[in-house]
Amino acid sequence: MYKSLETFILDIPTIRPHKMSVATMQKQTLVLVKITSAEGIVGWGEATTIGGLSYGEESPESIKANLDAYFAPLLTNIRSEMNIAQIMQMLNKNIVGNRFAKCAVQTALFDILGKKLDLPISELIGGRLRDSLPVLWVLASGDTQKDITEAKKMIELKRHNAFKLKIGSRSVEEDVEHVIAIKKALGKDASIRVDVNRAWSKMQCMKGIKALQDGNIDLIEQPCAIDNTELLAELTSRFDVAIMADEAVMYPKNAYQLAKKHSADVFAVKIEQAGGLMEACDIGKIASLAGIDLYGGTMLEGAVGTIASAHVFSTFESLAYGTELFAPLLLTEEILKEPLVYESFELKVPKSAGLGIALDEEKVLALTR
Repeated sequence: MYKSLETFILDIPTIRPHKMSVATMQKQTLVLVKITSAEGIVGWGEATTIGGLSYGEESPESIKANLDAYFAPLLTNIRSEMNIAQIMQMLNKNIVGNRFAKCAVQTALFDILGKKLDLPISELIGGRLRDSLPVLWVLASGDTQKDITEAKKMIELKRHNAFKLKIGSRSVEEDVEHVIAIKKALGKDASIRVDVNRAWSKMQCMKGIKALQDGNIDLIEQPCAIDNTELLAELTSRFDVAIMADEAVMYPKNAYQLAKKHSADVFAVKIEQAGGLMEACDIGKIASLAGIDLYGGTMLEGAVGTIASAHVFSTFESLAYGTELFAPLLLTEEILKEPLVYESFELKVPKSAGLGIALDEEKVLALTR
């Protein structure tokens, strides 16, 4: 049995505007979930999306409303002997969709179980293979010189030496010029990738990807529409630069369909997009068996979702393109008693029980909408 499920919406300003083709963010809205077990053990989860409803079908407000109205009654009335897999099966039977909300609940349940057994979540989902993860930084000011300055500072601080550029809101020519200028300024020591956020048509893809490939860019993320998997497969076979599927990789079944036709060179795995930690692990296994490289993605979550993702990614056999778990560094407010540890271009994965983090609950309440 679980005594309670509580939800909190937090609006936290970002250190600078974060520009994407779907939205320009001046703040990030976190949805935190706090579940308390019958024994009084507290577990935390996070359901955070991007730009309200501009990115996906769940918004912070709908996530909170559905968790409060539908998830909480089910969770507080389950049989005490049910394990996490059985609880998620019950939730899936009674609640359609709501991947982000389900991920938050599953994360909190694993946090509780880890604390009960005195084990980190990574050991509950297969066992970690690494204690730290390479983390890139997203350059999304939209200003070429500002992005170059920002990137050089990150390299100097030894915090990041791989960078992703958000493009797709301007013309292909402007975007390519912007990206290539940054690549030239940073040189061979920095890896440069781009995220088109599904903004390009077929002709734009052909033109833009060719120019970016010629400019020695390392990876192109989700260049076309989510449902245009045929074009994604065509681009993958046509170009030498790595093509990554992001939003097209939702549930494990989507990953399987993409893998079957080798529609991408790389899968971006996001725990919320997958619907949970277990589902994200399934996607990782599908990719591994199909010979598709992996990248640890983000929904720009705060510390809770970020470290939950880190536990999952630490179990992947191969993580060829590293991770994007930088988002807590983009926020102006800290909600943990001790911040996550970023050093030597990597994020440390906690070894203590559950998520391995301690929330500052007074700070959470102070920031709650």
